[in-house]
Amino acid sequence: MADAKVIPFDDDRRGTGGRASGRTGRPAARRRSRERGDAGLAPVGEAPGAAEDRDAPTGPETAEGGPLSAGAPGSSAGPPVLDRLLGEGWDARTARGLSFLRRRLTGEYEVDDFGYDAELTDAVLMSLVRPLYEKYFRVEVRGVENIPADGGALVVANHSGTLPWDGLMLQVAVHDHHPAERTLRLLAADLVFMLPVVNELARKAGHTLACAEDAERLLERGEVVGVMPEGFKGIGKPFSERYKLQRFGRGGFVSTALKAGAPIVPCSIVGAEEIYPMIGNSRTLARLLGFPYFPITPTFPLLGPLGAIPLPTKWTIQFGEPIPTDGYPQEAADDPMLMFNLTDQVRETIQHTLYKLLVQRRSVFF
Repeated sequence: MADAKVIPFDDDRRGTGGRASGRTGRPAARRRSRERGDAGLAPVGEAPGAAEDRDAPTGPETAEGGPLSAGAPGSSAGPPVLDRLLGEGWDARTARGLSFLRRRLTGEYEVDDFGYDAELTDAVLMSLVRPLYEKYFRVEVRGVENIPADGGALVVANHSGTLPWDGLMLQVAVHDHHPAERTLRLLAADLVFMLPVVNELARKAGHTLACAEDAERLLERGEVVGVMPEGFKGIGKPFSERYKLQRFGRGGFVSTALKAGAPIVPCSIVGAEEIYPMIGNSRTLARLLGFPYFPITPTFPLLGPLGAIPLPTKWTIQFGEPIPTDGYPQEAADDPMLMFNLTDQVRETIQHTLYKLLVQRRSVFF
């Protein structure tokens, strides 16, 4: 699944809302899904308690009175022990999977007015991305508790890496590690919603158009919103300018946070810059394909599709101290000097943290 490229807000753009309607149900849907999996549902046709009876030890016992384990001296590698080890949890998993499929087929699931499908995101989309997060990029998360446990918050992060893997990893970091199980709603560029399949997946995962109106609606509803103000300038910059933040737009994200009274949480991501070292940009091909840039890396397009495999760099994502905005008067959102100062404060915080993380890391890959 490709992720959204996030761009700064433009004052002349308007939100698209979404197509489906319903309730959000983020943490609740996740908890319900877990409860279904932990309910110990018996297979169809099996009486309650049969699972416990089936698992009760019936073979020979040790001198202490406990069952013999498989492979122990004097045992015959009894099947009851192996059955418990190999089959534990499969009944619940099967029941949960069948229940999930039934709800998808019958339409008994919740989608909010932006198209976000909490159950599909938790059960499927995050599961597809999580192996990359945990095993491939080995992401280390710091300071995620700086995101408030409830209410709206705006997470502002640097953007890099030629392809927007950083947005996906950021979403998994909040989804899996925040103590209150919060969900990050990323703001995406127009290009994302013009691509077939990607458009639908982005909506299901909770992404929406990067405009002030949509962001303000989400913040007022108490969502955690993610924005990467560098946009294409950050993600498409050459490798020689890695970890040097580009311009943060016109400060539209600050204005939106001020209107909603939501805190701004600076976020610094180290590791994404090296996954596709961009050594060139074919502007001709970019214009022909309608892309903002066409990257040339040491492996792409030389190795064809294999060149699109990112390098297995070691990532660190650090969330900084929140910057409160609820203490400003209502008209502060229209003060250009205040917006400039807050924008510069957020940018400098992220840049300083990037430099600090770069000094601390031992290697690009370890």
